[in-house]
Amino acid sequence: QVQLVESGGGLVQAGGSLRLSCAASVNIFSSRTMGWYRQAPGKQRELVASVSTSGRTNYGEFVKDRFSISRDNAKKTVYLQMNSLKPDDTAVYFCWMFQDVWGQGTQVTVSA
Repeated sequence: QVQLVESGGGLVQAGGSLRLSCAASVNIFSSRTMGWYRQAPGKQRELVASVSTSGRTNYGEFVKDRFSISRDNAKKTVYLQMNSLKPDDTAVYFCWMFQDVWGQGTQVTVSA
């Protein structure tokens, strides 16, 4: 059973930064595309960022160079560095492993 455990969420003021981490419980981590999604109240879940096994990254349009995704295969961990946070970034952030494995989510709240 694959488990993804997120950490690093919390409350931050607008303009601040947070770093999310997601640790996987299985060695297949290195052979899977990983990503972060988010879901705000009343909204659909949306892609924040993904990173392939080769390190190729993809970002949601709203990121606009504020966030950076990275992975450490030795630690089986994927990171999301979030800078210049805005109140609109408030959401539950979910770690994702291709094809359909999800973490439990971590709350990010950005105050104005």
